[in-house]
Amino acid sequence: MKNLMVLLLIVLVPFSCFSQNSTKKDKEQPEMKPSQNEDGEWELTVIDTQFDYFLSAVARPISQYSEASLKTKNTFLVNEWNGYHNSGKYRNIIESGIDYDPRENYGIKFEYKLYQVFAYVYWKYGLRMNGLSGSDAIR
Repeated sequence: MKNLMVLLLIVLVPFSCFSQNSTKKDKEQPEMKPSQNEDGEWELTVIDTQFDYFLSAVARPISQYSEASLKTKNTFLVNEWNGYHNSGKYRNIIESGIDYDPRENYGIKFEYKLYQVFAYVYWKYGLRMNGLSGSDAIR
């Protein structure tokens, strides 16, 4: 009887560990998603205290961009970012994917802020992405 219980324990422990790992893995797939505020404008929240400094003191002003050019750049950069995220490359920098629909009209403020996230990652961590313009790759 004692041997049967030990055998049962040995068989059941791996199954319980396996089921916990699969649930944990599902929860570890965070994704940045744009959200609309009460005014209907799209928002992007960046949780890094240095990002606000970067936007105000380092980044090129919004007036130097058009919404169409930012949308084109962001489409390319989001694909590159999500590719890195899905492959596990740069795990210490890229912790989540980005849910971005290029057909959605997010507005210039959102497009600008998203683009500056990529410029910020280069500025802070040195991760230069292929879609980032040379003039925005400030270090």
